[in-house]
Amino acid sequence: MNIFQFAFFQYAIIGSLLASIACGIIGTYIVTRRLVFISGGLTHASFGGIGIGLYTGISPLFSAAVFAILSAFGVEWLAKRKETREDSAIAVFWTFGMAIGVIFTFLAPGFTPELSTYLFGNILTINKTDLYLLSGLAIALILFFSLYIHPILSIAFDRDFALSQKIPVQLFEYILMFFIALTIVACLHMVGIVLVISLLTIPQMTANIFTNSFKKMIFISIFIGFTGCLGGLVLSYILHVPSGAAIIFFSILIYTTCKLIRTIQLKLQAK
Repeated sequence: MNIFQFAFFQYAIIGSLLASIACGIIGTYIVTRRLVFISGGLTHASFGGIGIGLYTGISPLFSAAVFAILSAFGVEWLAKRKETREDSAIAVFWTFGMAIGVIFTFLAPGFTPELSTYLFGNILTINKTDLYLLSGLAIALILFFSLYIHPILSIAFDRDFALSQKIPVQLFEYILMFFIALTIVACLHMVGIVLVISLLTIPQMTANIFTNSFKKMIFISIFIGFTGCLGGLVLSYILHVPSGAAIIFFSILIYTTCKLIRTIQLKLQAK
């Protein structure tokens, strides 16, 4: 228990809670709208911004955020054009971002030891700036979803119905893509580019085992996400393994356990 006395571990716990709130809210929309592949594309596209940041000397997180947001808008714009398929649009920005990131990372002067942190994550390295970013994002998501939950639900479950109700669907889609991009970048220090998509989907998949309600899925996802982060931190400390991978591994253990328990329950009910 002595580890809880250290500031970096306290930051990690607070960051886990804030990230769980942000990912629980926007991740539920991602899973419901089946935007997991788009989110994966944006996650890898953000690497282009990190490479540019390392090369120019500006904050890699800031440049990654700008690059991810522009990529999100680009995917949304291309996907709505009849001559371009959505998966093709995602592939363009996915590969372009990775290519730009690799090029500028190699061109960056000196050694870049923090690159592995952005790729694989290390929640123990998050600082006050990361906490402020996660706090602002979590508050913005709570306010936005609280104010516009009904149009968001309409868009998530039936886009054509939302259009028929005169809801500005395209505006909402761009705003939600903006939030997806920001959430991805905000979680890079926690689990890294390679694993961040799991934080946006695994808790929601686990919550979906027990409920089909959008609102309930959000709350259950937040709880499961935070539990997965805490379990991953403890596992990382005990086994001396990277925290990002440990968090995702523990989250998958939770999903597998819940799936098994639910399957047994259904079989017993059937009898």
